[in-house]
Amino acid sequence: ISLMEEPAPGATFRLLERYPFASRGRLLYVVGPSGAGKDAVLAWVREHLPGGAPVVFARRTITRAPKGEDSRFLSASEFQAELAAGAFAMHWRANGNWYGIGAELRSWLAQGLTVVVNGSRDYLPRALADFPGLEVIHLTAPAETLRERLARRAREGEAELEQRLARGAALRLPESVRFTEIVNDAAISDAGRALLGRLLPDTHTLPRT
Repeated sequence: ISLMEEPAPGATFRLLERYPFASRGRLLYVVGPSGAGKDAVLAWVREHLPGGAPVVFARRTITRAPKGEDSRFLSASEFQAELAAGAFAMHWRANGNWYGIGAELRSWLAQGLTVVVNGSRDYLPRALADFPGLEVIHLTAPAETLRERLARRAREGEAELEQRLARGAALRLPESVRFTEIVNDAAISDAGRALLGRLLPDTHTLPRT
């Protein structure tokens, strides 16, 4: 159910709140600190997912140019227009940019599919409120590994790098939340296979490579 508001007579309606019905599918919300390798691990999983697996990867809409990840680019004004039209099931702002997950996520869940979202830790409380059955996958790595990876990509100065590491401190969740931590400190395939193990029902076999 969606609660809408008409700000003024004849004005475009805007979305105030969504109240989801119970869904049959699974929603896996993948989070992790900078340098954990979320995009690389998710790309490996998409490539190695067995055909016919009932899994969908939600594509993010972002108001910045994509940096190798599978995402859709919109300008800030285009994003706000789609947001007002109810195009997103989730949306958040991070590092000066807007991120959105399409409203089709709800229909996928209603169909009984497993939906994977590349999410934001800051948005997680709202995501849990809107989707109480959400499962959290925390993809991480030891602090020194994160520091080395961030230093290699050379996007931040030392002070900003340390701030990113501080923001990636241990994740705390309510005890009722289903939670899995995957440490990505070796081959991408190791973390990828661990994530596949959470995605696939028992009827599917994990790849050996």
